[in-house]
Amino acid sequence: MELYLDSANLREIEEGFKLGFLDGLTTTPTFMQREGITDVDSTIVKLSKMVPVLQIEALGDKAEEVVKEAERLLGLGLDPQKTVFKIPVALEGVRACNLLRKKGLLVNVHLVYTLQQAYMAMHAGATYVCPLVGRLQDQGHDALGLVEQCVNAVDHYGYNTKIMFSSVRNSEHVRNALNIGVHTITIPLKVLKGLTENHFTTVGTQQFLRDTRLILEECEGVFDGQIEHVGNRQAAEANLERFPVVPAAFAHVAGHVHIGEEMHLDLDETVTLARFAPAPFHIE
Repeated sequence: MELYLDSANLREIEEGFKLGFLDGLTTTPTFMQREGITDVDSTIVKLSKMVPVLQIEALGDKAEEVVKEAERLLGLGLDPQKTVFKIPVALEGVRACNLLRKKGLLVNVHLVYTLQQAYMAMHAGATYVCPLVGRLQDQGHDALGLVEQCVNAVDHYGYNTKIMFSSVRNSEHVRNALNIGVHTITIPLKVLKGLTENHFTTVGTQQFLRDTRLILEECEGVFDGQIEHVGNRQAAEANLERFPVVPAAFAHVAGHVHIGEEMHLDLDETVTLARFAPAPFHIE
């Protein structure tokens, strides 16, 4: 499932795409107005250089006007293979979709609220069809049922169209999208950042960190600044293996100690070991 960020906030966009694996950005004139953006064209050009794929609005009352606007935007220097033109569903909109697709351009027919609208967009060749789940649920409709019907139509009839799950309000919507099998989802940064969060994960991580500190304190008390005389190999192994952090690694240390030699394990090396990564052990 493709993962898009839904935003026009430059700070959010920079933060989101630092992850390195987002597939693209969707934005709207409404988002830009909320951010106080006045020079839309320069903002679009800037965004196109920040993201792998940019989905932007191409508006017009007639199909020819939509096509002309898309061509004007491409004239700003946008890459036609990395730019998707968003068109609200309507008779002129799906006609514009068909004209743009014949030119080899990418189209997202959005503001879809019914299966019939989605069907017209699919049949016109839309690259993406975009139901607005949150908005539809706000009206008391079965938005998830609509999305599932759209996915089934694509699969059943073989349309070369991706269903985009949009108007995402929470992480549950992301789970819904995955269960339904949609092809693409676009989500706000706030929701995106919450997808890796879970109370039990936090508790478990804190426990691991706490236990690691306890282990380091115990190791520090035995090894840091202390020299142990090793009388025999069995005694060395028994002494080292009583620590719970990777006993085999401690036994490896003992295995390189010669009888009668003095040994110490630096605390820094113990820290590396406690993080469960291989570390070189220097025996003296």
